[in-house]
Amino acid sequence: MVHAERGALIDDLADLDDEQWRRPSLCDGWTVHDVLAHLVDTARTTRLGFMIGLARARFDFDRQNAVGVERERGVTPQETLERFRLVASRRSTPPAPLDSRLVEEVVHGEDIRRPLGLTRSYPEQAVVRSLRLQTRTPASFGGAKELMGRVRLTATDADLTIGTGPEANGPALSLLLAVTGRKVALDDLRGPGVTALGRDGENGSTT
Repeated sequence: MVHAERGALIDDLADLDDEQWRRPSLCDGWTVHDVLAHLVDTARTTRLGFMIGLARARFDFDRQNAVGVERERGVTPQETLERFRLVASRRSTPPAPLDSRLVEEVVHGEDIRRPLGLTRSYPEQAVVRSLRLQTRTPASFGGAKELMGRVRLTATDADLTIGTGPEANGPALSLLLAVTGRKVALDDLRGPGVTALGRDGENGSTT
């Protein structure tokens, strides 16, 4: 599923012009080009490499991500896209649950696609597994576990309900984006729990 998402994104980005590559993504401070460079970096990441990089960044995840983007960002977007093609079939992973790779590809795929007006019909299993992982991961590791004690998420396009409290319902993809801090997805949701999602969300990387 991870490889399929990488391949789909490569296809979607093949014909972007320079202005589209420079367009702000849903990640604060990152362009579409920057997010792709981040995906190259995470695809290359190994367990040992992740720990070494984190130590060099003084255990600051944001700093580690910034270094990775700078390292993998090509001189041109086309160079970065070619780097992504070369790593798309890799199976390496940082010391994290395997489904974290799905979260990366789905959420960052939307970070890129939504500002460009592109849409993808993601496999339900990929979105549901991503959402389940995010809602059982503590906030200190980029998840929304604590939030699930204050809001109940109900997917309208999948058999999925998570959490307790006021309900927020809508497409599973929008719920996933909301719990990863993408406030643009709140417009897709309904119910009294949407307020809690808006209050807790912070835009940024998923890692």
